[in-house]
Amino acid sequence: MSGLLYIIAIILIIGWAIGFFAYSAGGIIHILLVIAVIAILFRLIRG
Repeated sequence: MSGLLYIIAIILIIGWAIGFFAYSAGGIIHILLVIAVIAILFRLIRG
């Protein structure tokens, strides 16, 4: 399960980077980044 969280976090970070540099979209891209960071921190705390 922790591996799945890590993969999801990486996908969200990549999606944020693509969205930020390609589209310069506003809020939703930054929400993806926040979710990815939370997922990484959750994985580090749990284990």
